Parts: sequence; structure tokens; C-alpha cells
Amino acid sequence: MKVLNTKFKGLKILKDINYYDTRGYFREILKKNYFGKKNFVFWCMSKSKRNVLRGLHLQTKFPQDKLVSVIKGRIFDVVVDLRKKSKTYKKKYSIILSEKNSKSIYIPFGFAHGFCGLDKENIVLYGCTNYRSKISEVGILWNDSSLKIKWPVNKPIISKKDKNNMSIESFKKSFDI
Repeated sequence: MKVLNTKFKGLKILKDINYYDTRGYFREILKKNYFGKKNFVFWCMSKSKRNVLRGLHLQTKFPQDKLVSVIKGRIFDVVVDLRKKSKTYKKKYSIILSEKNSKSIYIPFGFAHGFCGLDKENIVLYGCTNYRSKISEVGILWNDSSLKIKWPVNKPIISKKDKNNMSIESFKKSFDI
């Protein structure tokens, strides 16, 4: 397993290795010593079909660092830095995560996160350093024009909740991360 830094402070890519044999494969997802005292206390999973777009989400009052890995399929994964004091504030980072490329992304608190399913079936595993808090959840519009995200789909499948997410400008006025 290799941990690769990005130009975004704290945002890391993990390059895992799939160990194949006649039964299938084995892959390590997380080694605690790579993240110091971070404790991933909340694990969840989502299943999405092709063109499902989830996000962009973050927790404000109860911060979560996240580790995102694809168990099956392939996703276009996006994070947006919303830390006002960061050199990469309001900039985005995108990557393809898949079962085959064995990449995971470590997302520190202060980033909005979203993804789009690229295969027929996409299963995503999330590890979080804090529990989900419904009152602390915030969403940024996936198609906010100021972010200039080039999503790989023209007509995404989006939840009612995500259709009502706020603009990046509304977020800036309401929250200070």
C-alpha cells in the first residue's frame, strides 16, 4: 500500500494492491499507522447504478474525515476544499476510483464530497472519523457553475435532497470552516 499526497493539504490517495489467486483477490483498505491517531468509528456503504450522482456533502458541526474506497465498479469521485484559510480554497480535485485500480481517497474535514457511478453497479465503502449527524449535514449543488466540475454524465440521477443543495456562495455566507 502506498500513500500519495496531493496539492491539497491533508488530501491523500491510497494505492492499494489486489492480491489475486484462483479464488479471487484480497486487498488491504486501511492501515491505522498511515493516519496517526485518526480513529474511523463509523463505516457505511452505498450501492449506486450508472449515472447516479451523490453529493456534494459534508458535515459542519461534527467534523468527519473520510476514507472512500470502491468495492465493486467504478466512480468519478470529486472533493471541493471549503476550508477558508486553505491555499486551495474552493478548488476541486477529481479521481476515478475503481475495484480494478485499487485506489482509495482520504478526505480530511472541510471538503465537500460527491461521486458519480460509472458502471452498471457501484459499491462504495466509507470510513468516517465521526458519526453521521443529520443536523450537521450540508450539501453543495453538484452543478454549481463557479466550481466548473466536468461530471462524466449529462443527465445524472439525483436525489430530491441533493437537488435542493445550496450554492457555494450561500455556503460561504452561512458557514465558516
